[in-house]
Amino acid sequence: MTNIETTTSAGRSVHNERSAEGSPQIKAPEVKVWDIAVRLFHWSLVASFVVAWLTADEWDWLHEVSGYTIGGLLLFRFIWGVIGTKHARFSDFIYGPMSILRYLRQTVVRKARRYIGHNPAGGAMVLALLLSLVVITITGIAMTSQTYWGVEWIEELHEISANLILILIALHIVGVIYSSFEHRENLVRSMITGWKRR
Repeated sequence: MTNIETTTSAGRSVHNERSAEGSPQIKAPEVKVWDIAVRLFHWSLVASFVVAWLTADEWDWLHEVSGYTIGGLLLFRFIWGVIGTKHARFSDFIYGPMSILRYLRQTVVRKARRYIGHNPAGGAMVLALLLSLVVITITGIAMTSQTYWGVEWIEELHEISANLILILIALHIVGVIYSSFEHRENLVRSMITGWKRR
């Protein structure tokens, strides 16, 4: 099956596939949702967190480097969440508690509305992950300072936050898989290419 990409008069990319018999099978138009900055942030954060998690209590210097990298990525994301492209902005995916609960109820029965950007549950998860990473990063940096080195409650908060975020990551992955099936689209692919079905 051959992929052919054309552009509509409105400038939207349309992906066509040609079957073995040669007849074109037109797919739905696509729209660019995730800019390159969001995608690089996402996958760099994934890689940095994996390194930090694997090197905890093993290679302190690499653990600290990955921690500082995460801190830098978070700083960038908070700035980009204010001045970035439409779907990167927090204003595009921050919803109230009732909207989030309503979406979750609808998605359980597979009647949830499809969103081009983050849906209410996805937006809440993004914020939860970012805030957890902020706590992990701040406590991690504090643990290397003279003032807070060896302070037990800082170490405990760092460890609790690290364990909590593993639960959040698992829920995030389940949500991505479930939403991909529910709306029949590959959300992982969209975070790689930046494109989603319109």
